[in-house]
Amino acid sequence: MPTEVTQPRHIRLTSHAGGRGALPIHWGASTPAERGPVIGTTTSRAHRNVIGTHSGSYSVYRALAVAAGALARDHRADLTNTSPTDAIGPYPQWTEPGRIVSLDPWGATVADVFAGELASGYDIRPTIAVTKAHVILPEVIDALQKGRLKPDNRILTAGGAAVVTKAAIEPVWWLPGVAKRFGCSEADLRRVLFEETGGMYPELVTRSDLEVFLPPIGGQTIYIFGDARDLANPEVELTARVHDECNGSDVFGSDICTCRPYLTHAIEECIQGAQRGGVGLVAYSRKEGRALGEVTKFLVYNARKRQVGGDTADKYFARTECVAGVQDMRFQELMPDVLHWLGIRKIHRLVSMSNMKYDAITGSGIEVGERVNIPEELIPADARVEMDAKVAAGYFTAGHVPDPEELKQPKGRGLDT
Repeated sequence: MPTEVTQPRHIRLTSHAGGRGALPIHWGASTPAERGPVIGTTTSRAHRNVIGTHSGSYSVYRALAVAAGALARDHRADLTNTSPTDAIGPYPQWTEPGRIVSLDPWGATVADVFAGELASGYDIRPTIAVTKAHVILPEVIDALQKGRLKPDNRILTAGGAAVVTKAAIEPVWWLPGVAKRFGCSEADLRRVLFEETGGMYPELVTRSDLEVFLPPIGGQTIYIFGDARDLANPEVELTARVHDECNGSDVFGSDICTCRPYLTHAIEECIQGAQRGGVGLVAYSRKEGRALGEVTKFLVYNARKRQVGGDTADKYFARTECVAGVQDMRFQELMPDVLHWLGIRKIHRLVSMSNMKYDAITGSGIEVGERVNIPEELIPADARVEMDAKVAAGYFTAGHVPDPEELKQPKGRGLDT
């Protein structure tokens, strides 16, 4: 039966009732007890000590469930048997100043490290969950059948399933640290976040004492091939890819870009690396269409295909900027946080050609050894425009860099072919 929704007599223009009973957060403290829990639930509003609420972009669906009477406002999660399957950390990076500003390093273990607070009635929710899985991809099965991969029943089964540890991570932003990463003042960051979300979170500009924000955006998932503890050991070979979401290619196999081929190639490299005694990692972030969204991405596709002269590499970035006003909004400044959460100090083999990702990783203090390109034979014909444009713009390649005249040659299909 649907749960009856009790309508409030008045609407609060702030989600905080003065913060009575709210526990302080001391970001970067050396222990969880000193740091304090992140409380973004609405069951006890006086306990809230952050701006926003849990679940990222899914928080809106939770609101719909409450409005529809399908979810009780006061529901509290039963965390029995939900503890992580693998212990991750704590690592020195968790408390190094400014090293992690966009996730809660204690977010997977709140049931243990904040057991006392939970018993006292504080509704504390995990922002990270760690579990086990078998990942089955046709490209991996094909590599197995062709002999590029071999089963060992530890990393790869005879049926082609990769055995992984995976973790889902919700964004938790420490606003002073985020502002510093982007080179702006915290006051400006708060004001722009407030204004550009249509005034969604008044506390951004009215509660400067609240330094933690749970933004309504997608999080990320990590896939670990091998022992998760080895990620923090720079003596163990680490093969890694940081991948930004591309639903059209990753899920449906659209051939206008190299996203799925790069992703599956990285997974194959991670499996091989783990079987050599190393460890593999894929960090997958929800930043669809360079964080511009799928609607904008498809508009750009049309603009590229319909422009005079056809789809050419020399105008690849310009078409995006014409529609979106910016070439790329992924801004990799926050990306290395998940690597520091895992304790990573060195990536021996980075499966990526992105200069932005490489610069963000190395700029955060993580050493990168070899950079691994996607093999030429895995690049779809219609994605040649993208690859030529990126290589010409300075992305890493060990191969040919097209000259200006070559960039002007149409290589992408038209919309009707």
